[in-house]
Amino acid sequence: MNDATIYLDHNATTPIDPRVIEAMASAWKDIGANPASQHAAGRKTRRVLEECREGILTLLSGRTGGMEADRLIFTSGGTEANNLALLGVGRDSVARPAATESRPTIISAIEHPSIQGAADELARRGHPVIRLPVNRDGITDVAALQSQLPNPKSQILPRLVSVMLANNETGVIQPVKELAAICHAHNVQLHTDAVQAVGKIPVSFQDLGVAAMTVAPHKFHGPLGIGALVVRHDVQLQPLLFGGFQQASLRPGTECVPLTVGFFTALKRYHDEADERQRRMTSLRDKLEELLLAGAPDAVIIGARAPRLPQSTNIAFPGLNRQALVMALDMAGVACSTGSACASGSSEPSPALVAMGLEKRLIEGSIRLSLGAFTTAAIVDEAVRRILKCVNHLRQHK
Repeated sequence: MNDATIYLDHNATTPIDPRVIEAMASAWKDIGANPASQHAAGRKTRRVLEECREGILTLLSGRTGGMEADRLIFTSGGTEANNLALLGVGRDSVARPAATESRPTIISAIEHPSIQGAADELARRGHPVIRLPVNRDGITDVAALQSQLPNPKSQILPRLVSVMLANNETGVIQPVKELAAICHAHNVQLHTDAVQAVGKIPVSFQDLGVAAMTVAPHKFHGPLGIGALVVRHDVQLQPLLFGGFQQASLRPGTECVPLTVGFFTALKRYHDEADERQRRMTSLRDKLEELLLAGAPDAVIIGARAPRLPQSTNIAFPGLNRQALVMALDMAGVACSTGSACASGSSEPSPALVAMGLEKRLIEGSIRLSLGAFTTAAIVDEAVRRILKCVNHLRQHK
């Protein structure tokens, strides 16, 4: 990015915090051994790795000691962690009965592509997949989940339910704690993709009551290339990868300790500044929306009536084409998106917005704007000026 670029795509990736870079640089310089090696250098590296693992788990309010300690499994990012959850949590042995094969997996209709894609793979393998509807505000239908959960003694209980903690396009926060309580009452495990929520709002693994939770630090000014799946102590998990003993063979492969240092540092920085970040980003998002609506009165904030993340806004400009607007904004030096970066370039309408039952004119004209911990009021003011200029230009030249 050059100095003229205004970055409003933090839900895709946040620029790394300089303090995280500094911590990682020290780790790259000082820790060069394989953490699985038995010599002194390897043991030193292993200590740093496990200190980071325990520190991250503690900050996420997981149990770190005793017979009921939760597990934190490092992955290459949120996508791998989500796949590990959907394909590995609640799965029986390879030689499981045919009746078990028919147990459905339930996801919400607004999940990230890494959950939707993993669910599609389950369906391709012959496993039923059920998608829960959402209302017009983008909130998952709790009653729809209850209707899918029969008596706990039934042999066709779902093998897993997966509902994201907050939507990556609209920022709408989902009733995961309520859904997890319902699942628990029926002896069903629930996984939540918390990638967009962690580092933006308070998230407690224990308080949510979920079986597993996905986290990725590049969403809160940490490094790319690493993520994690938090797994409750009593949850069965099968690996996706094979050929190593690392992480109890649940995710084999040599761990990158400097990336774990960056992960821990970014999460700690967020916790140290959480209240201030949330207050400031909420204020700036509200200002952004207020100014855009003042300049474009027919614009619509999608999900505005629901509880939302402090940094996210999805705004529709009826009558405009979302891709044309994003391209115009890019030329004007504003980086934003039409939705998930994992679906970038797709001409298909957003599955999440379609699932909300929104009118075509809103879906076709919507863009996602997302702030970061270092976004300023001056940046918001200039962004509004450029966005409204592009909107007016496109409308004049339709």
